[in-house]
Amino acid sequence: MDPTAEETALKSLVARGIRIPPQPRVLLELEKLLRRGKINVRSLARVISQDPGIVALLFKTVRSPIYGGGRDLDSVEKVLMVIGMRQTVTLVQAMAIANAVPKATRASFETFWSRSFDIARLAALIAADRVSVCNIFPEQAFLVGSFHECGVPILMQRFPEYCDGIDIEQACQADHLAEEDARYNVDHCAIGYLVARHWKLPDFICTAIQLHHEMPEAQAGAVATVVAILQLARHFYHLLLDLDHPSWAWLREPVMNELGLGFENDGNYFDLIAERFHEVR
Repeated sequence: MDPTAEETALKSLVARGIRIPPQPRVLLELEKLLRRGKINVRSLARVISQDPGIVALLFKTVRSPIYGGGRDLDSVEKVLMVIGMRQTVTLVQAMAIANAVPKATRASFETFWSRSFDIARLAALIAADRVSVCNIFPEQAFLVGSFHECGVPILMQRFPEYCDGIDIEQACQADHLAEEDARYNVDHCAIGYLVARHWKLPDFICTAIQLHHEMPEAQAGAVATVVAILQLARHFYHLLLDLDHPSWAWLREPVMNELGLGFENDGNYFDLIAERFHEVR
C-alpha cells in the first residue's frame, strides 16, 4: 500500500471512530537510536527499561528454549547480549502492542492477549526449529504471532457488542471475516495490516498479517513461509487446548509442504514443540 492510500484508509477508520494505536514512546525512542546510529547495549537497555511490562515479557521470552533457557539472566543488558540488539528491538515491537490497545473490557482483553502470546511463542519455537529450511527467525515469527489478530481488540474497543454471542476464539476464525465486513465495513485483518504499517513493521510481516487466514501461494516467498509458521502455531494452540480447528483440514497440506514437514510425522512434531513450549511458563 502506498503512503497516500494508507493515509486515506487510516482517516476512514478514524472517521468511524476506530482508533489505530500510535507507537508507544519506547518504540519511538528506539527508532531514534537506530536512525542516529547511536545504538549500543547500554543505550538500548536504558530505553527498554522505561517500560516494566515489556521488560517482564522480555525476560519471560528469553527463558524459552529458543534462547537456551536464559535462567541466569538478571539484567536487560545481559538479555541483549544473548539475543542481539536488533532481534531485541523486534521482540519489543511484538510485546508493545498488548500495552498499546486500551483495555476496555479487561477480562476479554486479558484472554485475548494471553492467547496471542501463546501463539507467538509457538510460532517462535517452530521458526527456531525450521530456520535452516525456512529462513524465518524466531523473533520475526514472534512478531507476526503477537500482531496477527491485533485488529480484534481494536474492534472490541470501538464496538462493545463485537464479541456478543461468540467467544474470543470464534472471533479469530476465518469464517467470522464476512460477518465483520457486513456489520462494520472492515475486518480485523485489514485493521491489523494498517496497525503493522503504521508501526513500520517489515513489509512481508504486514502482508502476512493481512493474509493470515489464508495460505498464500509458495511463490509469495517470505510471506507464505511466515504465514505457514503462524498457521501451524495456531493449530498447535488448538491442540494444546483441545479446541476445534475446522480450517486445518484444508490448510494442513500447503502449510506442511511450505515448512518441509512430512504429513506422517505431524503428530510427533506437535509433541516436540509442545514439550518445548511447556519447558518455561
